[in-house]
This record gives sequence, structure tokens and C-alpha cells, in this order.
Amino acid sequence: MKKRISAACIGLVIVLTPILVFGHVKWFTDVEPKKVPIEEILSPLFISISLIIALGLAALPQLLPWIMKWEPLARIDRYLEGFRKYSRKILKYGTAVALIIQVSFGTIFAPEVIIPSTAIAIISWIAIALLLTPHHYATKAGALFLLGLFIYLTPHYGFFHMLDYGFYLAIIFVLLIGNTKWEEWGFPFLYLGTGLSLCWVAVEKWVFPGMSLDIISGHKVPTFGFPPELFIILSAFIEFVVGYLLVVGVLNRLLAFVLTIIFVLTTTLFGWLELVGHFMIHVILIIFIIEGVSFYKPPIAIHKTVMDRVVFVFLNFIFVLSTFLLIYYRFA
Repeated sequence: MKKRISAACIGLVIVLTPILVFGHVKWFTDVEPKKVPIEEILSPLFISISLIIALGLAALPQLLPWIMKWEPLARIDRYLEGFRKYSRKILKYGTAVALIIQVSFGTIFAPEVIIPSTAIAIISWIAIALLLTPHHYATKAGALFLLGLFIYLTPHYGFFHMLDYGFYLAIIFVLLIGNTKWEEWGFPFLYLGTGLSLCWVAVEKWVFPGMSLDIISGHKVPTFGFPPELFIILSAFIEFVVGYLLVVGVLNRLLAFVLTIIFVLTTTLFGWLELVGHFMIHVILIIFIIEGVSFYKPPIAIHKTVMDRVVFVFLNFIFVLSTFLLIYYRFA
């Protein structure tokens, strides 16, 4: 039994490897984005994969109760519960460390978002200093500085471009409402913001597949026997599914654990650029591992019966997938 479980975990890691490899394709290629026709995206293959994934996700509400009966998982869950008191400090100081790494390389929020002036660099360091100050008013001030930087830089890079890093808005929100009566809304919003960001980034690979093809060729990315074109479609689906599961509240802790391992391992592929770009995601995933969904009433929880949850996950996935794809294709 243990061997089967270990093999399943290893297989899951291999399957999920594309998540980081194509996390933000624009970081690793200089190819000009070229939008493919919508008819090419919505191919019979794409539609078939969408329906298969929707059916698979619909089965999760039935599988999860069985999985959670396994004693080792329950024991780990109880152990991690004891670290929840550190979650906000991990987010606060983790954000400060992520910003220190970024600003040291002359960027902010992401490797391609260049700090445009000395004044912006100074403001960035002030925000970092405030986040490192152990007082909740300093934390709120630092969050406001970050919000100002995000708002200032958005017109320079475009609203839809900055949506890739919308999870920073969720982080800012969590930091702002700490030690207030709205504090309990913080981490649910972080789940939502991170999940939506992952979904948004995934669609980029379907709309602009040329950039991903260039990465596969230039970095010798293994495709595990799949043709590169099919591998790109599948990797984008995996990333989209991860974001979707974070939003609806399914497998958050398990996914965070697997993804964190993958994120660490793939640093060797892209080096410092991956570290600069994804360090903040590492911090968020650590929080997900610690928090699980113990504080979060996910959308799926409003449905009580198994059948209701199955129908909800299936139809909602198709709706969310269609909405993201059409909005991205129209405005990207």
C-alpha cells in the first residue's frame, strides 16, 4: 500500500512539473507574442480535454472524504495546525524578503517589471523597511506603499499584463486588514487572488503558444514523450486546474505541498530568474500548507450533497475556463 502511495506521489510530481516550467513564459523568452486564431485554440482536442478534466474534477468531492480517512494525512494535518499562529508573520516577512531580492536586481513584483527611477527604488526600500518593522501600523503603511507602487506601474505595463501578478493585491489586502475586525477575510482573499492569477497566466500559453515553444526549444525542456504543441496545451490545463482548485477550495494543502517541492526543484533549470520571480509564490504556498482550508469556507461548501458538489464543480469549471479564455483573448 505504501509503495502504491509513494508511486502515486512521484507520478503526480512528474505530471505537475510543467506548472513551474511555464509559470510565466514571458520571463524566459524574447519571442514576440503572436496570438493564434480562436478557432485553433478551441480545437476538438482542447474541448475533449476540457470535458475530461471537468469530469475528473467532479469526482473529487467523492474521493476527498475517502482520502482524508488515511491516518498519516490526518496526523500531518493536526501537526500543521499548530503552525497557524505564524502564518501572518510568514507572509509579512516573506513579502519583505521577496521584495529585497527583486529590488536588488532592479525589478519589482516580477522580473520584467523594471524599477523606472531612483524615486521608485527609494519608495520600494521604504516599503521593505516598514514590513520589517514589528508593528501592525508599520505593516499597514508598508502595504499602502506597495499598493501605490502597483497602481503607479500598472499603466506602464498594462492592466491585463499586471493581472499576472494580481496575487500581490491579495497580499496587500491581507497586510492591510491585520489586527482589524476584518482580519478573518484575509487568507480567503489570498486563496482567491492566487488561484485567479494562476488561471490567468495559464491562458497565456493557449493564446500565445509560440513563446512556450521557444522555451521548450531553447531550454531543452523535457516533454515526456508528448509533441511540444500538445505538451503546452496540457501544461496550461494543469496550471489552470491548480488555480481553479485553489479558488473552489479543493486539495489546497496537498497541492501546495506538491507545488512547493516542484518550485524548489525547478530552480536549477532557470536559476536566479526563477528565484526572483517565484519566491513570493513559495511564501504563499508555505502558508497554504500550514493553513489548509481550516479558516476558509470555499464556494463548494455551500452544496451539501455529493451530487450537488459534482454538478457544481463540473459546470463551474467549464464556465470559469470559458470566461477566462474569452476575456484574455479579447483584451490581451
